Amino acid sequence: MSMQEKFDQLKQLRETVEAGGGEKRVDKQHKAGKLTARERLEQFFDPGTFNELNVFASSTSGKEQKFPGEGVVIGYGKVNGRNVYSFAQDFTVAGGSLGLVHAEKICRVLDLSMQTGAPVVGFNDSGGARIQEGVDALKGYGEIFYRNTIASGVVPQISVIMGPCAGGAVYSPALTDFIFMVKNTSQMFITGPQVIKTVTGEEVSMEQLGGATTHNQTSGVAHFAAENEEHCIAMIKQLLSYVPSNNLEEAPSFEPGEPGGDREQLMSIIPDSPNMSYDVKDVIRTVVDKDSFFEVQPMFAANGVIGFGRIEGKSVGIIANQPKVLAGCLDINVSDKIARFIRFCDCFNIPIVTFMDVPGFLPGTYQEYGGIIRHGAKMLYAYSEATVPKITVILRKAYGGAYLAMCSSSMRADFVYSWPSGEIAVMGPEGAVNIVFRNELKEAENPVERRKELVQEYRDNFANPYVAAGKGYIDDVIDPRETRDKIIAGFKACEGKRVDNPRKKHGNIPV
Repeated sequence: MSMQEKFDQLKQLRETVEAGGGEKRVDKQHKAGKLTARERLEQFFDPGTFNELNVFASSTSGKEQKFPGEGVVIGYGKVNGRNVYSFAQDFTVAGGSLGLVHAEKICRVLDLSMQTGAPVVGFNDSGGARIQEGVDALKGYGEIFYRNTIASGVVPQISVIMGPCAGGAVYSPALTDFIFMVKNTSQMFITGPQVIKTVTGEEVSMEQLGGATTHNQTSGVAHFAAENEEHCIAMIKQLLSYVPSNNLEEAPSFEPGEPGGDREQLMSIIPDSPNMSYDVKDVIRTVVDKDSFFEVQPMFAANGVIGFGRIEGKSVGIIANQPKVLAGCLDINVSDKIARFIRFCDCFNIPIVTFMDVPGFLPGTYQEYGGIIRHGAKMLYAYSEATVPKITVILRKAYGGAYLAMCSSSMRADFVYSWPSGEIAVMGPEGAVNIVFRNELKEAENPVERRKELVQEYRDNFANPYVAAGKGYIDDVIDPRETRDKIIAGFKACEGKRVDNPRKKHGNIPV
């Protein structure tokens, strides 16, 4: 066989692999509002930078491939000039089903991402395990899960759900750092609607059971919901711009930006009445660089706000109570949301800014029976464990255990500042008066009026920042307009921060 004949053979084999499941199945994918695996990678990577690996890997011997490319495309390239590894399951080939060789290809990019210190992004679009491969397919899933776990905290791992993701397949995304979903075309669930109907009698659609809205708003499994695949890919690139390539590097720096708003606005954001709400995002956007706030899980546990921003061009993690939802109380879901975000930032050397306005943990039997104690403890654990620079700004309420859980000085915040509107106390004035002055109120001629007086006295004497500042628990009571400047100065002071924690295999975070 001549070299030309060998080249022609190579060309034919490559065309077979690149054709995937063929034109008919590709058309069906497009009609469903979905891109193919290769089209997704082409949009994701910088033009001309993608290098495919294990192109001809096959579970069948000989030249004829029963499953071209084994239903998954893997490789590496540049995203905004930085190395990134990726895999994209090809639904046009056997429904993207996972067999052993398919899994081995995914494991290849996971191994390479750890060895080279580059993020890994997985595009999931699969009908599940390749049943005819039996336990070999399960072995493949197990190898992926193991690598997801070992890579955790070493390189950022992002999962993108762009079709079905069912059964054991959902646990790989669940082990990664962030999950993106696309509205109306992606679903995640352990058991599908048919099985649920058979076992429990419940009738539910695939979208209601495991769609993007369900997992972004109700379950909290996913972090982002995109309008379509193009929008999703743009959001992934945006997220990558805030995070480092690995745990030994710093996040990319950009040109220092102007503040997102006029600092004078900070003087009027907090209402005069302590019982009135406001949008804490107005504070965040005014403090960080203009248009740099990128919220994470905006639909889930909205009583807390988490996300990334930039201050003078450098990435920071933002955590805040949201007074306009449940008065900013901490509950089970928001505790999980915040704790995991703290740990991600700490893994990847991203400093944390906490904006506190918290009246306490949400009361009620549902919260107690659901384990608010162990869930709330996750925040205490995460903040205490985190060694990155941590700056806390108390905007208004800072009551009881929730004050501690939102990164007080006891949780080793490096700097704690309070606005003059800060109210730091064991509990809110109303609750404290009901307990401390219970007998006096019973005997008062006008209990309602006397209660108002006592509440105001308590607020004047205790629910202010100066008692805590006098004991050294707060570094300074600041003009709200100085907030950004204080944060900038604080992070500069923390450059090179080192914390020597006790040597141990790992801690045992409450779960």
